Amino acid sequence: QVQLVESGGGSVQAGGSLRLSCAASGLTFSNYFMGWFRQAPGKEREFVAAISWGGGRIYYADSVKGRFTISRDNAKNTVYLQMNSLKPEDTAVYYCAADRTYGLLPHEYNYWGQGTQVTVSS
Repeated sequence: QVQLVESGGGSVQAGGSLRLSCAASGLTFSNYFMGWFRQAPGKEREFVAAISWGGGRIYYADSVKGRFTISRDNAKNTVYLQMNSLKPEDTAVYYCAADRTYGLLPHEYNYWGQGTQVTVSS
């Protein structure tokens, strides 16, 4: 069974950094396009970043471009989200998602992690 487990969430002050990890199991990781999404209270789940199967293509939401970096290590079955210069508006539950096809929208992903809370205080 496919399982995605996020880790690395927590509370940081504005301007700080945090690195999220998503460990995948039950799938051939290199065959999956990986994405990060987030959902703040009262808001829809939104795209944050995505990375292609081998890591050669990356995509970012405008709101995080220049601050966040997505990467993957296929040998470790893990995708990362390095978050720098964090802002209070980055506060959300962050979700890792996987799909065999390209996707930038939540409904395009078949597999999801449980989410990890990121809280950024001013």
